Amino acid sequence: MKLGEPHGGRLVSRLVKGPKRERLLEEAREMPKVIMDANTAMDFWQIATGGFSPLEGFMARSDYERVLAEARLENGLIWPLPVVLPAGEAEFGSLSEGDQAALVDRSGRPLAILAVEEKFSVDPKAETRAIYGYDDPRHPGVAKVLRRSNRLLAGPIWALDRPDLPFPEMCKTPEELRAEFRARGWRTVVGFQTRNPPHRAHEHLQRIALELFDGLLIHPVLGEKKPGDFKNEAIIEAYRWLIENVYPKGRVVLSGLATWMRFAGPREALFHALVRKNYGCTHFIVGRLHASPSGWYGDYDAHEFIRKFNTEELGIEVLLLKGPFYCRACGGVATENTCGHAEAERVKISMTTVRAMIREGKQPPPEIIRPEVAKIIAKYGFV
Repeated sequence: MKLGEPHGGRLVSRLVKGPKRERLLEEAREMPKVIMDANTAMDFWQIATGGFSPLEGFMARSDYERVLAEARLENGLIWPLPVVLPAGEAEFGSLSEGDQAALVDRSGRPLAILAVEEKFSVDPKAETRAIYGYDDPRHPGVAKVLRRSNRLLAGPIWALDRPDLPFPEMCKTPEELRAEFRARGWRTVVGFQTRNPPHRAHEHLQRIALELFDGLLIHPVLGEKKPGDFKNEAIIEAYRWLIENVYPKGRVVLSGLATWMRFAGPREALFHALVRKNYGCTHFIVGRLHASPSGWYGDYDAHEFIRKFNTEELGIEVLLLKGPFYCRACGGVATENTCGHAEAERVKISMTTVRAMIREGKQPPPEIIRPEVAKIIAKYGFV
């Protein structure tokens, strides 16, 4: 059963196994060390297992600069976000181009070897203006870049060990998910990105996918979030309940994505689509305010950005769907494409509303979120 090709035509694997791994682990202990924080370690793991195909390592300046300017790699392949290895001042100063370095976690455990092909410095504010459209540190994504070191190391990596991941048993690799889709006989798979438990609008979008395609991958980001976000436990348990009690058996796969939210709005929406392409998806849903922190982007800025790119070149069909609401006159969930009633009849379905009500000990209305899901959220609380 053939699924869509990975981005660039080949699923990258930088995993080292067997005697070679044991030898490289010994060598890594004697190499200069570069400490990766949790987010960089997750990026490394996505490179190693093919989630970030075609990348085989951390970006060189030529890739980095073209990504900022054109949302493409140096070779012309579409890629909207930088994937970089920041280094501390001492680490950066101790390494020369042509060296090898051990990439370690905060405990000092070697996770990978980097062949240092290039070291360079960047202007963080220029990066944030290109990627986010802002250099204001009140934007949560901008703030992350401004806190990051501006000294970057580039080169291919060889993976020796898996980093500590959130819910590792949930985070299947691209190869594992592709095998599962083939085993189920799916030819078309729709990816659904989320960092929240499901409300009625999410369900509406997911049901559209189930009407039209063989299977649905619900693929929540389980990495670092911002304060006030839902805990991973709430997201996973709520979706497990929905899959077991609402959706048809055998039509939905739930798997975690070990990466972190950049909150880059339109560019991150495209990035999410390409990553899910690597995981085997043939289609991907982008709705209202995808990957957008409150107040920084328009409802459908991501739609406009993605329309700049040809579907054939992307290699995945992005479903640009309107944001659903509950219509009292319709008696159900609808969108502006399917409902002609007045604005006064429409109830906005928003996780901001759900979050506020649960914090106040109130029960959100069932038109917005299922009571069973609201109960799970209340059980676990927030980040």
